[in-house]
Amino acid sequence: MTRIALIHALAHSVDPINEELKRTWPECQRMNLLDDSLSADLAASGKGLDAAMTERFIRLADYAVGTGADAILFTCSAFGPCIEAVARRHADRPVMKPNEAMIADAVATGQTIGLVASFGPTLESMPPEFPASTKVLPMLVEGALDALNRGDTETHDRLVVAAAQRLVDQGCTVIALAQFSLARTQEAVARQTGAKVLTTVESAVRALRARLSQST
Repeated sequence: MTRIALIHALAHSVDPINEELKRTWPECQRMNLLDDSLSADLAASGKGLDAAMTERFIRLADYAVGTGADAILFTCSAFGPCIEAVARRHADRPVMKPNEAMIADAVATGQTIGLVASFGPTLESMPPEFPASTKVLPMLVEGALDALNRGDTETHDRLVVAAAQRLVDQGCTVIALAQFSLARTQEAVARQTGAKVLTTVESAVRALRARLSQST
């Protein structure tokens, strides 16, 4: 049985990816590692993605591989360089950023991308991962993550939908929800804006499954 290690830096990422895997790939075995101090420390330190943060990611990945994980999927979009270091260390198996598959799907549309995030550091690390030729309009949804943290999902969803609508009003025809925690708003955003809406969750599972099938 294929064993997938899911490494989370936000507690809100756990349910969306597990629900998607249960729905579309129920035969895989899921392993969840959560260290929500990663995101808290990144937001508070002001040091960015330094060597110490990278080492924390490597230790988590080493543990996952030691338990027999066939692949690793990270679920927080703000740690791209740390995940790249893990991928180099464990080049013998798929190691995926949460957003890389969605970025590929977004770029393939050839359209203007509205990139929605509720965690500030995501919009520091993620936009440079798009090709320079792709037009990307990023938007931070102020207050949405705070609302989600206190269990106010209605406010969270309303703020995200409003932000997506502002991006569509600016000419975006594709909305990319940059975090796993935002996947819950996909239907509401699509209904309100009429835009094509991509989620990291759906794209990541589809790409990871394809990558594993090619390696076997």
